[in-house]
Amino acid sequence: MPFLPRLTCFSLLNHNTPKTVRHVKQIHAQLITNALKVPFLLAKLMEKYCFLSSSPHAHLILEHFGNANLFLLNTLIRCTQPKDSILVFANWVSKGKLAFNDFTYTFVLGACARAPALSTLWEGRQIHGQVLKHGGISNILVQTTMIYFYANNKDVLSARMVFDEMVVRSYVTWNTMITGYCSQREISKECARDALALFRQMLDDGCGVKPTDTTMVCILSVAAQLGVLETGTCVHGYIEKTICVPENDVFIGTGLVDMYSKCGCLESALSVFRRMNERNVLTWTAMATGLAIHGRGKEALQLLDVMWAYGVRPNGVTCTSLLFACCHVGLVEEGLHLFDKMKSKFGVIPGMQHYGCIVDLLGRAGHLKEAYEFIRGMPIEPDAILWRSLLSACKVHGDVATGEKVGKLLLQLHPEKSAVDLVLRGEDYIALSNVYASAERWEDMETVRQKMKIKGIENKPGCSSIQTMSNPL
Repeated sequence: MPFLPRLTCFSLLNHNTPKTVRHVKQIHAQLITNALKVPFLLAKLMEKYCFLSSSPHAHLILEHFGNANLFLLNTLIRCTQPKDSILVFANWVSKGKLAFNDFTYTFVLGACARAPALSTLWEGRQIHGQVLKHGGISNILVQTTMIYFYANNKDVLSARMVFDEMVVRSYVTWNTMITGYCSQREISKECARDALALFRQMLDDGCGVKPTDTTMVCILSVAAQLGVLETGTCVHGYIEKTICVPENDVFIGTGLVDMYSKCGCLESALSVFRRMNERNVLTWTAMATGLAIHGRGKEALQLLDVMWAYGVRPNGVTCTSLLFACCHVGLVEEGLHLFDKMKSKFGVIPGMQHYGCIVDLLGRAGHLKEAYEFIRGMPIEPDAILWRSLLSACKVHGDVATGEKVGKLLLQLHPEKSAVDLVLRGEDYIALSNVYASAERWEDMETVRQKMKIKGIENKPGCSSIQTMSNPL
């Protein structure tokens, strides 16, 4: 390879010319041969190595540079895999050779937030301590990334604490905190209310800060979960006035369909759905779910045919919604037919939730023996939820023989390893005793109750509450 001047190397690295690690190595060799230890060139080289999944070479560049270089360190932390970023940062903290800047903390906190299937809460808190120690907490970029990190690690209280301590907030900060509330896997009603309250605060005294499309979709999702139609309608009006025409934005349109459906206003959901210029699989699924929860199962199944005619392939969530519709309307044949088509026609491999819908469908219709054989013939190991669903159906339909068989099998599934397991096992004992009681087999019921006493399982009475006043935010 001929001699490459500095600008030529930069030009090659700055574009998509090097397609493989071999090409990058050739440029790297030129830099070494011509003693071009220029940080900005080496940083570009590190970016390319990381992009091509060859991060060990990027690590070697930093190690052999000679003097500790913060710019190269920041580049490596930013570009390599999240877990490696955290390890690199920890290694340089222990060396104590560099004074980190705001970019360092921003990149490593971002890595902590993005680390897949890895709880990085402890590491992130240590970095938070480093930031406080070195006075970087006043930087808005560091603070916003810290909010993002805590929210992704399901610690919204710490995220909100950082948010409340900020003197200046950008639109990114507001939107990060709101979406942080909504990004929890199982968002509680308290988090949902906090998200709505913060959204209102942003509009009232956010100094002209406007929500993003993502934030609006999150707020619509929160309104749907809380069932506050008045709030959802107000958000719809705000979107039309300040952001976009919902029919032209597939994500906001889908959020509106979902919100109106779950707030009990199906006609409004259908109206938005029909006016949308573009629909993706999420849109069709949201509409099918809306029809399902309103008991319009046949229309939901018809929607599947229209969806297929438009060239949109249903996914696993779509099939779950349609099977749910069949369950609640009693469309046994249609549900079984859909289940058969999932893999053969749509290419969707049935999961536990799909098998659960079929068991529920058969159980509600009184086809208990068929449901039992269906579970026994599953290609994956059935979980306790499926057996509990069938046991409940046995009690409703008075099938003591099948219920007894299911109940005994359920009690043999898993030992009680935790307090939660003990509670669930107690519910299984109670369900089996109720099956015996419904058939007036009092001796068998008493035997089950005695086993509960021996195991220290108590039958705690249930309770319920009624909301007497609506107080939408």
